[in-house]
Amino acid sequence: MRCQLTGREPSFGKRVSHSHVRTSRRWDPNVQVRRYWLPSEGRHVRLRLSAKGIRTVDRIGVEAAVARVRTQGGTVG
Repeated sequence: MRCQLTGREPSFGKRVSHSHVRTSRRWDPNVQVRRYWLPSEGRHVRLRLSAKGIRTVDRIGVEAAVARVRTQGGTVG
């Protein structure tokens, strides 16, 4: 999954065993679906946000965060 605000998505690398056999693995970001009240539209919106995205919404506010998601071409549900 991808964060709608920060754009964080899974990164890929190798798992290295004790014998140094390398196999592919992925690191998933801590993405959660959060529901926020959007006063300007009088409704709740659902955002898929990483942990950093949640802190960003707390800092700049939900109105600015939704505006930023929409300017990046994302849809707000």
